[in-house]
Amino acid sequence: MDHASEAFRTDLMTITRFVLNEQSKFPESRGDLTILLNHIVLGCKFVCNAVSKAGLAKLIGLAGETNVQGEEQKKLDVLSNEVFIKALVSSGRTCILVSEEDEEATFVEVSKRGRYIVVFDPLDGSSNIDCGVSIGTIFGIYTVKNTDNPTLEDVLKPGSHMTAAGYCMYGSSCTLVFSTGSGVNGFTLDPSLGEFILTHPDIKIPKKGKIYSVNEGNAKNWDEPTAKYVENCKFPKDGSSSKSLRYIGSMVADVHRTLLYGGIFLYPADKKSPNGKLRVLYEVFPMSYLMEQAGGQAFTGKQRALDLVPQKIHERSPVFLGSYDDVEEIKALYAAAAETKAA
Repeated sequence: MDHASEAFRTDLMTITRFVLNEQSKFPESRGDLTILLNHIVLGCKFVCNAVSKAGLAKLIGLAGETNVQGEEQKKLDVLSNEVFIKALVSSGRTCILVSEEDEEATFVEVSKRGRYIVVFDPLDGSSNIDCGVSIGTIFGIYTVKNTDNPTLEDVLKPGSHMTAAGYCMYGSSCTLVFSTGSGVNGFTLDPSLGEFILTHPDIKIPKKGKIYSVNEGNAKNWDEPTAKYVENCKFPKDGSSSKSLRYIGSMVADVHRTLLYGGIFLYPADKKSPNGKLRVLYEVFPMSYLMEQAGGQAFTGKQRALDLVPQKIHERSPVFLGSYDDVEEIKALYAAAAETKAA
């Protein structure tokens, strides 16, 4: 045993140490957000463990119920939802929870109530479980003003009001990426220690990327700006190289790659889904928040994604997010289409 190298391992920047360091920058902080994040981390570790042995534990397959989005629920979906609800309620720091799996918001009992609202998708991309493709958990955190009487109005706020957001990806490694409003940091789970270690400090998305990510199977239903943009990716008019297409079909995995390598992720509205497919509160907002914190942009086809004001907790929206310059291009195409329409 190499004692010197083993000793070095205690000097790692764990997620707990990182969050406590961040907290110390705010002397007035009570540590509530730190406690809440620790409970989210625990939930992620639990789900990561369940995902890694899903096939062995017969957790793959359908649970026989359909969730509020009309998607058949996988057993792992159900388990992950229960794990996060229990972890969040037991933190004593939450007052309202909104999950993709539950039709109604969960109001935490008064004795366990805190000042945070958590919106989350416990297992995004779960249709990919059976074939071993990366899946993940997405979450966003809001701070409520009045903890005595929190209402749904406190939830239906623009994404720009979020206090923190992140996702945990369960793939070849378990990676947790989050932001509390001062940059984006990525942590990887070291299974031998059971700790998330800082592996991607201060993530910055490249200003322009070489990858576009979209489900081209829906191309016949796209509007003109989206069709034009994808055409430009494949056949650039300025003589530059074509962009590469990379589409996994698991939002966490596609956004994670976009964040690290640059490029653009598109899930536009189309004739089949005129309001888009992705849910505003727990998919569009957290990912848009992270993109902006990393120096990128997020756009809905009409406005900045984080300026959207949702009317319902499961509302959907189109989204275009990624490198700053790439999103600028699609914004210009939508602006030109709007001008033509107005004329």
